[in-house]
This record gives sequence, C-alpha cells and structure tokens, in this order.
Amino acid sequence: MSDRRREVTLRFLAEPGDVNFGGKVHGGAVMKWIDLAAYACSAGWSGKYCITAYAGGIRFVKPIHVGNLVEVTAKVIYTGRSSMHIAIDVQASDPKELKNQLTTHCIVIMVAVDETGQPTDVPEWVPQTDEDKVLRQSAIRLMNMRKEIGEEMEAHVKYIK
Repeated sequence: MSDRRREVTLRFLAEPGDVNFGGKVHGGAVMKWIDLAAYACSAGWSGKYCITAYAGGIRFVKPIHVGNLVEVTAKVIYTGRSSMHIAIDVQASDPKELKNQLTTHCIVIMVAVDETGQPTDVPEWVPQTDEDKVLRQSAIRLMNMRKEIGEEMEAHVKYIK
C-alpha cells in the first residue's frame, strides 16, 4: 500500500474574513478546514470520493488569531468496510515565531462512495507502531460510545415534532 497516503497537512494563513465577533477565528471556519483536511486524507487513502458521515468530540483548546499560520493535520486511525476514522489536529502559530500550539482536536468519520453515491470498500489500514495501535483502539472505543449515544438520542427524536 505504498501508494496510499495515510496523513495529510493543510497549511495556510488565517484571514480577516475568518474572524468572529470576538476578534478570533470563527469556530465554523475551523470546522470547514477540518472537513477539507478529512476529505483530502480519506480520498488520499481510499482513492475514492468520500463524504463526511460524522464529526465529533471537537475540542477548541486555544483561539486562532487572524494572521496565524494554521496547520490542519489529518491521519487515518481506523478503517471499516467503507469508512475511515480520521484524527484531526489543528495547530496555529505566529508565522514569525513558528511555535505551533494545538488549538483544536477531533475525530471525523468519512465514507467512500461510488458513482451512484453508495458506500464502497476501502483499503484496510493496519497499525504498525505502538502509537498506531493505541489510536486504533481509541477509535474502536469511541465507535462503541457513539453507538450508545445514538441509541440514547433516539428517545429525544421520538418527541420532537
């Protein structure tokens, strides 16, 4: 699988159009960057068009300032039949100092689809290092927790009309 790309990093400057009312980069802009990186990573791994199925556990750790150099790193940490779990880290720094600080972290699940929009198989990712094995186990635990949360949320959906 040497032609598969497991990790990708997008780099750019945070622009004035990304700012919120508080003068920092808007969380919605960060979420867009996360989705772009997740797509680039999943398409690079699968060689197929991919769609976002889930984005969760988003932690905004520190603000991003206009003019910061932003790095959004996406890495495959688990694969299912058609899905890929992508760990995302967003880091930012003053471009004059280049001292990256973690600003945001989350997990995104992408699904590869065929020309008709139906899920299609993706290559299996097999962990090679101890760190990879820990990340894979974490993805599996999170998958089980999401299932429980989904079942619990069904009770709420029944009563919303």
